[in-house]
Amino acid sequence: MTKLYRGLSDPSRLSILEVLRPAARSVGEIVQATGLTQSNVSNHLGCLYDCGLVARDHVGRSVHYRLSDPRIETLLRLSEELLADTARGVLECTQIDCRNITL
Repeated sequence: MTKLYRGLSDPSRLSILEVLRPAARSVGEIVQATGLTQSNVSNHLGCLYDCGLVARDHVGRSVHYRLSDPRIETLLRLSEELLADTARGVLECTQIDCRNITL
């Protein structure tokens, strides 16, 4: 479980998962939506794919990525709800390094 949450804690990987919540996207679409470089997106997609968090489908000559399981979207939604209720405590927590994290 620690590896799962560490994978989700990376801001780039989390932004990619957020982009994939509504629908499958190509690497180019993910790059455009996140503002990350193509190589960065590709590396993070490889990690997310290896961990089983995203799946890929060949669509013509391109590859589209999507969340591999509907429970990932549920986990992200529940995280948003929990954060809405606990945001102050999370930000004020001195035990976890929260620098460079936005809500």
